Amino acid sequence: MYNNTQQYFNSHDGASLFYQAWRNHKQPVKQAIILLHRGHEHSGRMSHLVNELDLPDYDFFALDARGHGKSPGQRGDAPSFSACVQDLQYFVQHIQKKYAISSENIAVIGQSVGAVIAATWVHDYAPKLRALCLASPAFEIKLYVPFAKSGLNLLSQVRGNFFIQSYVKAKMLTHDEERAKSYERDPLIAKAISVRMLLGLSAAAERVVDDAKNIYVPTQVLCSGSDFVVEQQPQRQFYARLAHPQKEFHVLEGFFHDTLGEKNRELAIAKIRRFIQQCFAQPYQAPQLLNADKIGASCAQAERLSTDLPKHSVKDWFWKLTKGNLKLGSRWSEALKIGEDTGYDSGSTLDFVYRNQTESQHLLGKVIDHQYLNAIGWKGIRVRKQHIEQLLAKYAKRLQDDQQSVKILDIAAGHGRYILDAIAQLKTPPSSALLRDYSDLNVAAGELLIEQRGLEKIAKFELGDAFNRDELAAIEPKANLAVVSGLYELFADNDALRQSLQGLNLAMEQGGYLIYTGQIWHPQQEFIARALTSHREGQAWVMRLRSQAEMDALVEQAGFSKVDQCIDEFGIFTVSVAKKL
Repeated sequence: MYNNTQQYFNSHDGASLFYQAWRNHKQPVKQAIILLHRGHEHSGRMSHLVNELDLPDYDFFALDARGHGKSPGQRGDAPSFSACVQDLQYFVQHIQKKYAISSENIAVIGQSVGAVIAATWVHDYAPKLRALCLASPAFEIKLYVPFAKSGLNLLSQVRGNFFIQSYVKAKMLTHDEERAKSYERDPLIAKAISVRMLLGLSAAAERVVDDAKNIYVPTQVLCSGSDFVVEQQPQRQFYARLAHPQKEFHVLEGFFHDTLGEKNRELAIAKIRRFIQQCFAQPYQAPQLLNADKIGASCAQAERLSTDLPKHSVKDWFWKLTKGNLKLGSRWSEALKIGEDTGYDSGSTLDFVYRNQTESQHLLGKVIDHQYLNAIGWKGIRVRKQHIEQLLAKYAKRLQDDQQSVKILDIAAGHGRYILDAIAQLKTPPSSALLRDYSDLNVAAGELLIEQRGLEKIAKFELGDAFNRDELAAIEPKANLAVVSGLYELFADNDALRQSLQGLNLAMEQGGYLIYTGQIWHPQQEFIARALTSHREGQAWVMRLRSQAEMDALVEQAGFSKVDQCIDEFGIFTVSVAKKL
């Protein structure tokens, strides 16, 4: 019934990754199931599910993760865990384009590490997915040596990346003796894993379990009851925090870790089959997130952080002391002085972060600057800048390949350093670049940068309100490559974003591209709210984190369709591209 082919596709960094396809050319509706293997294994170890699931109306696709099976890369390694998640994003895009199967008609089945990759992808990229089935997700691996993770972390800082061998024997994975034997004989199985992959997996899993409330896909979790490899508790926590009402959690008593390769796997497979069939029995429904600023988890969290703590409480004293220390440190540290004077979210602060140099004269100030610049949030900001540069170059070239002159617009450029750096890297300069900002200080600093770089013939900086719909709509010339970076994350109100996005749509040519950023998670949200001031007259910097699904919904409502996305390895800042419909 199925025609099996083995193929390759080009991922985000040009790597050619291997996958298998099982296609039923007689199926009336194009719909598909993607299979993601566990760590150390490959797509061939999932191939038995194609027939065992008994879902003849679906095409099946199975990917060899990089560093596994027939995909390239050192065995058990990858540039980062987030690179593997982005591989899945590009794999789905490949399936959509080559086989004309929309994401709304795709279900994903992931096992162990593959399940964590799938869950992270759904959280970070917010695909319009029909169903997600996770078998024994490796949210927390059982490391039987005390303090093993902290030790590996410390050792990796000294030695760099290195490999450790898996302690897991085949008989600990499944009661199916034939499958266990085939595991031991399989030449494509790599039993080593790199430390950066192991630590990246752990960090991503911890983040996704903590923030599972921002996963808006029908999800089924199958937990093996006698699993020697991964812990049960994080799987339960993940399930409890899932937002979608269509969710299931099943404990398969006596099952070892290879849930979908167990001796009695028909019990697990029957549950997956039923779940997928029921999810496809009704039309795809997008999550209702356009009013998430007024009701829901992110609204409640921002409200909590905006509320003053009880006077003289331990927490109140702690945060007052923290703020006092920052104020004191600003006497010596240029980083803290800029933050205290202009706001830690100001264009001046971001320009300092982009320069990424200790600029204090005092030795103590230099030490503070160094620690400040290496905070995880500022690291993510600099990666965000790199992603903007990459995507701007990619879509500028796409426009030029279509014989269009590139007209760039940035509606809240700050000092403009990041956008001018991006323009400088373009092989063919744009015909125009209009930079705008609300602040006279930022406009003056931006004009100076334009002059210093000799870009006066191309670039122009002007005062402007990024939330004024009519003002944006009147911009000339109409842009075909617009950027809004680091702005929407600072404002909780979705009505303001709607005005801005509608104005941007009117300021752009048909078929133009919008590059927009998001902040979907932050490990220091309370510290920022309680200790740091914003650019708005010294008010507290309280962030309402928007899920990627919410941000994409707002962009879509304004008349755009998302076509691309990047995210830093910390899982904080996203950079997305949408096309004007």
